[in-house]
Amino acid sequence: MKTTLKTIGIAFLGGSLALAGYSYIAPNKEIIIQKTETPILAQPVNIPSDSDGNVLDFKYAANKSLNSVVHINTESKKRQLSQEELLFQQFYGNTGRPRTQKGSGSGVVISDDGFIVTNNHVVENAETIQVVLNDNREYTAKVIGTDPATDMAVLKIEEIDLSPIVIGNSDEIQVGEWVLAVGNPFNLTSTVTAGIVSAKGRSINIMKGNSGKNIFPIESFIQTDAEVNPGNSGGALVNSKGELVGINTAITSKTGSYSGYSFAVPVNIMKKVTTDMIKYGIVQRAFIGVSIQEMTQDLADKLDSDNTEGVFVNGVSDGGAAKIAGITEGDVIIKVNDVNIKKVPQLQEQIGRYNPGNKVNVVILRNGKEKNLSVTLRNYEGNTDLIEKPKLETMLSASFEKPTESELKTLGIKSGIKVKDTGKGKLNDIGIANGFIITKVDKMPIKSVDDFKSQLKKAEKEGVLIEGVYPNGMKAYYGLGM
Repeated sequence: MKTTLKTIGIAFLGGSLALAGYSYIAPNKEIIIQKTETPILAQPVNIPSDSDGNVLDFKYAANKSLNSVVHINTESKKRQLSQEELLFQQFYGNTGRPRTQKGSGSGVVISDDGFIVTNNHVVENAETIQVVLNDNREYTAKVIGTDPATDMAVLKIEEIDLSPIVIGNSDEIQVGEWVLAVGNPFNLTSTVTAGIVSAKGRSINIMKGNSGKNIFPIESFIQTDAEVNPGNSGGALVNSKGELVGINTAITSKTGSYSGYSFAVPVNIMKKVTTDMIKYGIVQRAFIGVSIQEMTQDLADKLDSDNTEGVFVNGVSDGGAAKIAGITEGDVIIKVNDVNIKKVPQLQEQIGRYNPGNKVNVVILRNGKEKNLSVTLRNYEGNTDLIEKPKLETMLSASFEKPTESELKTLGIKSGIKVKDTGKGKLNDIGIANGFIITKVDKMPIKSVDDFKSQLKKAEKEGVLIEGVYPNGMKAYYGLGM
């Protein structure tokens, strides 16, 4: 088990990064077509067909979706450390001169007025985001919202009369059904590949949670063998009707390139997340308030039960939705609103579709008997209210002070603000350490905290470059996106 998890983890790091940008791997690599000197005998081809034996024609699905899939190019500043800076890094944070780092991925148009969905890892920490439509029109995009828990992000470009994709229903797709992956692998725009749905409700433990930042991952991937590669991240997974059923997100790979299976976020999860981000700026995530594990034969034997499916409740949170509704430790959740629950990802996906305050009917097994319970879901704060998007000041979670005249003179700077305490917010996340004096944001001199906050408002749309100096005289640059 340990070996398996380790392999998958490596695959995600290689796969998801590669999916997000070919330029990270081989920016100058050429594609070489090799000739073979030995004739290859023709082999019989299995032509895909539907359940009635009719030959499937993917031209309709491809034509219907191609104009809805866009190419996304990003730029960000990456710190390049010298040997001297590496020695000081542990004391003064990440420093160095900025260099431009480019990445690329895909996105899907979901409205005719410019909303586009992609993966969070495609645009994370990007300072500029360029969207290229299938007809080669280019636009600068702004970030509307991101959700690391599902690896989703929503962008907006200023344009109308676009070609939004037709949204399908991921609940209806079946294992063995043919699907198309549409995206921009290796910067090859408008590429279509085909495969089948290999599994549903797959969890591969690739997204990391952070309870301190209210990040609780939801993994219930559609697994396919449609070939995807670097640059496919954020692109469309469509059915034979050309309807969007998933957003291509990761691959299992030890090399960073496709080696058999890819994973897509189901469109029903995407719909919930994107709707919330557009309407509220953040995702309204509901919680049932249980610790859980999947049923197994061993667990069933311990419980003296014939049931080997469902989600076993290890514990319930005090004041949580489950406890208030009457769910107790030892119960087995088998259904949510008429949807059978056989494993943990299914439960996570179903609960993840609702807002705090919504009621769901949960069917449990207790002592071999079914019991129906009405559960009113809650937010991470433990109440039924919708959550407001944190303000800039809250997200920063930092305190500042004015540097002394002696400090300014010693460091050879005219003005700035000194980071007294980074707290646990954005400045801490990007590596800024206490004592850092911020002198400029996007080349604009910073003389006060108000100046700093005013410049940071741009970070919510496109990211900013923060410049400054540490007490030892070492200059540093940090890219910040909200």
